[in-house]
Amino acid sequence: MMSNHYSIKALLDWRLHLIVLATTVISELIGIKSIPIGSAKLLFLPLFYSFLLCLLFNPNITRFSSKLITKKQASIATSIIGIGILPFIAKFGTLIGPALPKILNSGLAMILQEAGNLATMLIAMPVAVVLFKMGREAIGATYSIAREPNIAVISDRFGLKSSEGVGVMGVYVMGTMFGTIYFALLAGFLASTHWFDPRALAMACGVGSGSMTAACSGTLAAAYPTMKDDILAFAGASNLLTNATGLYVAIFIALPFAEWYYKKLSGTQSSPAVSSSPVKDGE
Repeated sequence: MMSNHYSIKALLDWRLHLIVLATTVISELIGIKSIPIGSAKLLFLPLFYSFLLCLLFNPNITRFSSKLITKKQASIATSIIGIGILPFIAKFGTLIGPALPKILNSGLAMILQEAGNLATMLIAMPVAVVLFKMGREAIGATYSIAREPNIAVISDRFGLKSSEGVGVMGVYVMGTMFGTIYFALLAGFLASTHWFDPRALAMACGVGSGSMTAACSGTLAAAYPTMKDDILAFAGASNLLTNATGLYVAIFIALPFAEWYYKKLSGTQSSPAVSSSPVKDGE
């Protein structure tokens, strides 16, 4: 009971919510801004400003913020993010049903979308192995977008103290810190170029991360207000399909291919059991 009471008390900490409220109000007052880049432009949404402002109040990054909020209190925000995303995911669900005919008409593009996520490995793995001389960390870092299910796969297969575990956790941390802002900016830039159909960009938003999908689809909806419902429906359906099929693709296709690809690029045929053996505590 004491543990549950403490958890609820921690979630309702007034300092944390006051900081979030203040950053939200400031970000909304700034509004949507854009920077022209050639024939395209970068869109900066309030979510972007909120991210930067919250970095200033993070005691893990700035010293003065520790006077306002402790590291332990700040860590609670991770759990609250999941709670905050739930209404947005619920809205996705209400939009998917009416848009099912349009989604089904997209045909193989929606069904085979997970294969597109594998294509990033073709670029990322050579950069990691050939350019940055990474070891088997490259397997964990490039075989997926490194969200929670992907971490579980690596943990079960190699262990999180292994080289592959270090790689997947490194990308997970970077994705948590910068993934949302990256997706928001990239979506706004690609939308302004008019190179792709907005529905294709919406499908690309569904990578298996709720916050990234929300940032990406929110930016697209702002860029194409007349297609807002279609964009959110396609992004939501794409995200659901990724969560449903992504784990199987990771286990049976992405990870085996990543290991084979790594061996080809590095010229090694060493056994994973030897090269990725967990590091003992204290070493």
